Amino acid sequence: MENKLYVGNLSYKLTEEELKQKFTEAGNVLSVRIITDANTGRSKGFGFVEMENQQMAEKAVEILNGADLQGRAIRVAAARPAKPRERGERGPRY
Repeated sequence: MENKLYVGNLSYKLTEEELKQKFTEAGNVLSVRIITDANTGRSKGFGFVEMENQQMAEKAVEILNGADLQGRAIRVAAARPAKPRERGERGPRY
């Protein structure tokens, strides 16, 4: 397990600073990024948190997966590497 975590089921109103504050319960947070829609700037309800080391990342998964944050049970798991995309590919359109 690396020290980068996927965090899902986030409130659309949650700020990166609030997310960082929650993860400090598990240790030192190096970076926080909530993913937003490129067109609207609105949160997509998930993001990534990078902890200082693997032990802190494991602790974050242990104590924060399922924890309540702004009335939602957040999901915390090890982040998977991004899939390589073809040049110019932007993902499916529905």
